[in-house]
Amino acid sequence: MSSVLKTNALESEAIYIFREVISQFDKPVLLFSGGKDSITLVRLAQKAFFPAKIPFPLLHVDTGHNFPETIAFRDKLVEELGLELIVRNVQDAIDEGKVVEETGKYSSRNSLQTITLLDAIEEFKFDACIGGARRDEEKARAKERIFSVRDDFGQWDEKNQRPELFDILNGKIENGQNVRVFPISNWTELDVWSYIEKEHIEIPSIYFSHKRKVFLRDGLIWSHSPFVYQEEDEQIEERIVRFRTVGDMTCTAAVDSYAATIQEVVGEIRTSTISERGARIDDKRSEAAMEKRKQQGYF
Repeated sequence: MSSVLKTNALESEAIYIFREVISQFDKPVLLFSGGKDSITLVRLAQKAFFPAKIPFPLLHVDTGHNFPETIAFRDKLVEELGLELIVRNVQDAIDEGKVVEETGKYSSRNSLQTITLLDAIEEFKFDACIGGARRDEEKARAKERIFSVRDDFGQWDEKNQRPELFDILNGKIENGQNVRVFPISNWTELDVWSYIEKEHIEIPSIYFSHKRKVFLRDGLIWSHSPFVYQEEDEQIEERIVRFRTVGDMTCTAAVDSYAATIQEVVGEIRTSTISERGARIDDKRSEAAMEKRKQQGYF
């Protein structure tokens, strides 16, 4: 009974946040990656505005190096639910000379998403960007408020956060500012998976055990792909793996797992001693990698 009450409380809070967004902002958007957290947000948004349709579009900042399973799922979900999807591509920013593609052993397009995101916000005049970040993921995200104000350059100042007392959310912003909104900020990885299980939410197949060509580097399991730099001595092998978190292929490591159902995944997470972000390669660049990216405008 206590777990049911907790789930209902988290769901109710998220629905309240979605409705506050619609009441306080003129042009919100839901940032959608095709990962479990953004899929959960879609279900919560459906509940928040039922029987009407979700009253804002989805925005995917596509690095071009995504898992094909995730892109296929994204397109399927949008078509089934009749949602508006906006896609903006990092490749365009590279072609226009706005960003320079990284090269070498740890090259990734993940950090290059910032410019594309900020350009999309400016293009469509979005004043609120809703995303699936959670405080339990990473210490920089633990500093965020639910309504996180960004300046007219898209930058985040962790020392200038608004108080959020008694669930009062302040969406007042100046011209040029926008707000990042985190409806599941107070959820944990286990809360998300438990909700997916309870609601029978479909998610991409890569979250479940499957055979994949991989190679080992720095104690992590990297996907073999034309997008991922690989040394000659890094041998390709096939392993039974799954993914706990899904970014693009250059920044997301797999984990050994035989969990083939949601119930098995939930059981695996309950006993895990490694955090979800432990499989995010980009977080290992420095102690404050995420915080620095957020200060520059990253989600």
